[in-house]
Amino acid sequence: MRPVVLCFSGLDPSGGAGLQADIEAIGQAGAHAAIACTAITIQNSQQVFGFEACAATLLEAQATTVLDDLPVSVIKSGMLGTTDNIAMLTRLFAEQVIAADTPFVLDPVLVANSGGSLGDEQTLVTAFRELLPYATLITPNTHELRALSGEQDLHIGAQKLCAQGCYAVLVKTSHDFDSGDIEQYLYIKGEMVHKSVLPRLKGEFHGSGCSLASFIAGRLAMGDALVEAVKAADSWITETLRAADAPHPDNAKAQLIPNRFVHF
Repeated sequence: MRPVVLCFSGLDPSGGAGLQADIEAIGQAGAHAAIACTAITIQNSQQVFGFEACAATLLEAQATTVLDDLPVSVIKSGMLGTTDNIAMLTRLFAEQVIAADTPFVLDPVLVANSGGSLGDEQTLVTAFRELLPYATLITPNTHELRALSGEQDLHIGAQKLCAQGCYAVLVKTSHDFDSGDIEQYLYIKGEMVHKSVLPRLKGEFHGSGCSLASFIAGRLAMGDALVEAVKAADSWITETLRAADAPHPDNAKAQLIPNRFVHF
């Protein structure tokens, strides 16, 4: 079968982010997405109103059932929601329930782009620091990078996270400025190995971070090297955002939903 990416992510009823973004992006990358659902959220394209996380025992049962049945090539995590869920995933790696050589793309979701809380930030940060050493790549936004590293400078923060055990960090400046191009920097083992410049498109996008991380995971499953996977994701995400759907075109606060099927 197609290479399998096992995703740990929450349900977004609007379909813009979360597990639906994972499924669509990984499918577009050529791979198959299996999902261990971490939480049911209450949100639309504009705002998160609340969520109920799955118990860690239920999440673990979902994951191990898939791992026992499908040839999982890559792990991807997004919203985990609770420290118990983060600790459970850490244990799956530590006890090699997930094979030690399995690439892991970690999108360390702390707060939704719309500003809604997805868990107590400081406790999540503390738990994430135990999971970071198992990550092949982390894809934080600027707020998450600063929270995890404790550094304001994004480049120093990326180097610090690599020093703490993460193999690679993708630095994204999209949340730092209101205008100008978006710069991305890929650090591997503390060294910057790739820089890309993406056009800053008008509007706010719901699920762009989920989509980017999942497409990278899908390309890793398809056999791309990390730099090639990031380059492919840059091109793909730009196209999906250019073609994004506007659910409320007359509402200036509305977020656009990436069209992950633009290639069709």
